[in-house]
Amino acid sequence: MTAKEEFIKIYKENITRAGSDKLLEWIETTDFFTAPASTRYHCACENGLVMHSVSVYNTMIEKHFDEENDSAESFAICALLHDLCKAQFYKVSTRNVKNEETGRWEKVPYYAIEDRFPYGHGEKSVFLIERFMKLRLDEAMAIRWHMGEFGDKNSGTISQAYNLYPLAVKLHLADLESTYLREKGTSAVNR
Repeated sequence: MTAKEEFIKIYKENITRAGSDKLLEWIETTDFFTAPASTRYHCACENGLVMHSVSVYNTMIEKHFDEENDSAESFAICALLHDLCKAQFYKVSTRNVKNEETGRWEKVPYYAIEDRFPYGHGEKSVFLIERFMKLRLDEAMAIRWHMGEFGDKNSGTISQAYNLYPLAVKLHLADLESTYLREKGTSAVNR
């Protein structure tokens, strides 16, 4: 099963909220399923964004899901859609790199950022999701703060969000583990 097929399966089995079908239709009109997750750090390859989203979902379910206290729908929404802001965010460009074997300069492809809607990171994902589907407060907080200190440096606000919304902590931890431990070797080499 491809990452896209797995994403759609998890999405359709777990997310039934009003508007979720329209959101998925919109996602399919974007480059979400072909875009990288980053320019060079993790899943910096074609389909990397969907691979990362599924990885975060699997990590979150395996490590943090408590059947008595957690919602399977909320976990799917947060994990699968936390980086929706990266749809229509990257473009393929080229740059000159010296070939070490031949000593010649060659044009090589790489991913560059072309953010046409600079609305932030987590908050942009929340905004895009809520154009189609209403989020619960804890879901919006989890998606907004999933980057932790890598995003907004207002640690007092992050700390308050993490204290109030355990789902935010769970998403942040799953995103970190997926990015830095599970997804090693999934990036194209950007020279």
